[in-house]
Amino acid sequence: MVSTGEIKRGMTIELDGQLFQILEFQHIKLGRGSAQVRMKLRNVRRGDTIEKTVQAGERFTRARLDHRNAQFLYKDGSHYHFMDTASYEQLILDDALLGDAVNYLTDGFVVVLEEYEGDPIGVELPASVVMKVVRSDTGLRGDTAQGAMKPATLESGLQVNVPLFVNEGDKIRVDTRTGEYLERAS
Repeated sequence: MVSTGEIKRGMTIELDGQLFQILEFQHIKLGRGSAQVRMKLRNVRRGDTIEKTVQAGERFTRARLDHRNAQFLYKDGSHYHFMDTASYEQLILDDALLGDAVNYLTDGFVVVLEEYEGDPIGVELPASVVMKVVRSDTGLRGDTAQGAMKPATLESGLQVNVPLFVNEGDKIRVDTRTGEYLERAS
């Protein structure tokens, strides 16, 4: 059991007999009455998103997930093919199960596959990933007074705002939780 004071982003809980992943949460204390927690939840099986407000201190059952390493192989339409690095078993996950993780998958990328009762329900990404810039406009010299940014397209198709000194072919580190540029990588 986990209470509202112990919840974190990305945590998977059981609610009303279904599995939900916590996308966002916010503690709210109004002038009168008790505190509340507003959560944005994604149904793990169906992929739809709901918002739920509960009283502070309410307890939920934390889902017991199994984890194993899997390597991304390729994309086929809306299906993503992975290989278990220990057993070499191939798994197919739909893009609805992967959510925003599809923006960070590149050939050979190793992720942690999450399973619930033997069924794959998603992947867990590291906090940041290194990706290659495939398209970016050139920055104008002298346009750096306020840390100007420009759009760049990464190898997975994700668009990120980067500083003007980042060029095509450069590798950058991107935060997988926010999708923001962190630093240039070597």
